[in-house]
Amino acid sequence: MATTKSRPSSSRPRGGSRGAPPPIHRTPVIGFAIGVVVVLAVVAVIASRGTSPKTDAARGLQQTGPVTISGTPLPQLAGEGADPAVGAPAPQLRGATFAGRPVSIGNDGRPKLVLFVAHWCPHCQREVPLLASWLRSNGKPSGVDLYAVATGTTPDRPNYPPSAWLQREGWTVTTMADDDNQTAADAFGLPAYPFFVAVDGSGKVVARASGELSISSLEKLLDQARQG
Repeated sequence: MATTKSRPSSSRPRGGSRGAPPPIHRTPVIGFAIGVVVVLAVVAVIASRGTSPKTDAARGLQQTGPVTISGTPLPQLAGEGADPAVGAPAPQLRGATFAGRPVSIGNDGRPKLVLFVAHWCPHCQREVPLLASWLRSNGKPSGVDLYAVATGTTPDRPNYPPSAWLQREGWTVTTMADDDNQTAADAFGLPAYPFFVAVDGSGKVVARASGELSISSLEKLLDQARQG
């Protein structure tokens, strides 16, 4: 199954005993204290809004980042019929990891499998640990480079931030942070999450798939990337 692609949104969901009255000359200490707490809370909220919610400044991590595209974007993957992107050159992506380390996903002469995930997607939340466990048991696949792109990122949705989620899962795949407009995902024709694109050594697309995949299906994509 797959989670339909959607754009990040900035909208947020809406969601006594009796006693003698105190003398009028006594200072209402409790009420004053509550008022101070409320004011401080409001100030804290306003201050937090002054910082981008997609930046983890304490750890120097960026949950989204600029992405540049070289080449022709691929058409969106359709649900049925032959994939028109098969045989087409994959566009090259240039961006960075959450920590700001440059990442380039392009035609470098090596086969590769690129996985697009969204932190709030329940299918991605099942696929990532499955693949992470497989990698721990088997090591990196022979002859194929693995890349991931964290896309669809928004602090208004569950399981944010993606960097913390992937770290919890023991994710070791080099991961690029997509921008707010999902530029990388759009360039590869993402229709839903998770999304997989197998690219051969000549830089051409050999297969694409969306939705949760079994390990055998993942291994098939790896073989397709190797064989071209």
